[in-house]
Amino acid sequence: MNLLLGVDDAGRGPVIGNMFLGGVLIDSEQEAFLKEQNVKDSKLLSHPTRVRLSKIIEKNSIAHKVVSATPEEIDHYVETNSLNTLEAMKMAEVIDFLKKKAGGKNKIEVVVDCPSINISAWTEKLVGFVKNTEGLSIKCEHKADANHISVSAASILAKVAREGNVEDIRKKIKINFGSGYPADPKVKEFLIKHGRKFENSGIIRKSWGTWKAIVEKNGQKKLF
Repeated sequence: MNLLLGVDDAGRGPVIGNMFLGGVLIDSEQEAFLKEQNVKDSKLLSHPTRVRLSKIIEKNSIAHKVVSATPEEIDHYVETNSLNTLEAMKMAEVIDFLKKKAGGKNKIEVVVDCPSINISAWTEKLVGFVKNTEGLSIKCEHKADANHISVSAASILAKVAREGNVEDIRKKIKINFGSGYPADPKVKEFLIKHGRKFENSGIIRKSWGTWKAIVEKNGQKKLF
């Protein structure tokens, strides 16, 4: 039996919080059911809908997996290698886990939402990190989360995990810093007012230009 395995990320761009990589393993019947439930690219859904669908996906999949990369991990790879390498490693971890859950006799069509403009080079990088590619057909695409139900489902699980991480940070520090994305005015305000206080708290990606522009340049009070 051929199975479908979708992988996607959430939180690649924020300056605050973790990045999450989600994977969902389903068969063709589960794919049809999830399509009926209106599973689609997480960016097209509201937060309450994502949360509701995440529970449906978890109950109606062979297996699912979400892993994360902390700001410290992200900073390390940005400074020493690349974020694309870290994401390939994390996605390979998801694929390896779900392949084991599938059992050895199944062939698996893996589709990954590609984070790089160079699809062929990044696919080669990803495959290099997968421990056992036997029985796997791995395809990386742009906009895969819009074109494949398995990837849409993975995007929902990753996004819900990311939103949970942001909420946990808010509760811990008792400050509303917005979405965590650099373009968010609340994020800029938070970094200007509280950046130094939380500099070593493990929530801020200090390799990001936003952090360096706002905080590291002698504590200046504007982005540019």
